[in-house]
Amino acid sequence: MNTKIGESRGDRIFTVCNYIFLSLLVLSVLYPLIYVLSASLSSTNAVASGRVWLFPVEFSLLGYKTIFEYSKIWVGYGNSLFYMIVGTTVNVILTILAAYPLSRRDFYGRGIFMFLFVFTMMFNGGLIPNYLLVQDLGLLNSRWALIIPNALSVFNVIITMSFFKSTIPNELLESAQLDGCNDFKFLFKIVLPLSAPIIAVISLFYAVGHWNSYFGALIYLRDASLFPLQLILRDILVQNSVDPSMMGDATQLANKIGLQQLLKYSLIVVSSLPVLIAYPFVQRFFVKGVMIGSLKG
Repeated sequence: MNTKIGESRGDRIFTVCNYIFLSLLVLSVLYPLIYVLSASLSSTNAVASGRVWLFPVEFSLLGYKTIFEYSKIWVGYGNSLFYMIVGTTVNVILTILAAYPLSRRDFYGRGIFMFLFVFTMMFNGGLIPNYLLVQDLGLLNSRWALIIPNALSVFNVIITMSFFKSTIPNELLESAQLDGCNDFKFLFKIVLPLSAPIIAVISLFYAVGHWNSYFGALIYLRDASLFPLQLILRDILVQNSVDPSMMGDATQLANKIGLQQLLKYSLIVVSSLPVLIAYPFVQRFFVKGVMIGSLKG
């Protein structure tokens, strides 16, 4: 016996409207990405004349060739990778060490520590006090100026704490303790292996944050050899400060109108590439890592 209830006319109209709305939303997000990629693979004349709107016109790799001949790009890439890898490692370690005790019911003073964490999330000293603090710590114009001040995100601590509370039951801790397991062994041998989704998620959050950040470098760094990629891109895109002497054979083409626009599109693709490559590997953890913890937190 077929018990399926048919959709009413209103339901069908609602479904069609949903499809139309979601399709428009996808197009509005996808089209700029496709356009930037197509423009970066087109000729300078095609970009300057506005003939690119969906697919590459007069296919060319001149933009990428010119970028990779600019030596500061490689310096920025190396620095950004350092800030991302070292900074994310520090971030994840501190986040786990803060979130795990806060997730334990038997942690004495948990409410006070949680209040202090949340208070710093709501209120902070501002730019000048932070700068003076970094200066007094002797971190100005050093790599640690971009890592130590951002070593912990309270938002990520709360997400991780919620995940621990919802996925690590107290019964598991009691069983481990009966077998003679102390807190450190329980954390490293049981909690962390079960927490791969949340570790992947917060690692991506921190890594993307480090990769895209430039304001801290703009404030704290003076030595150009320490600049991250985003700061170098900012100089190129906003201040148009590409050194023609470092452009090699492309110097003559740099005077053409379209090359500058072509460089902008190529730089956007080059700077986004590491994040685009890493994202598919951790995307599958998002539902587990964020949604479960947030719903039961």
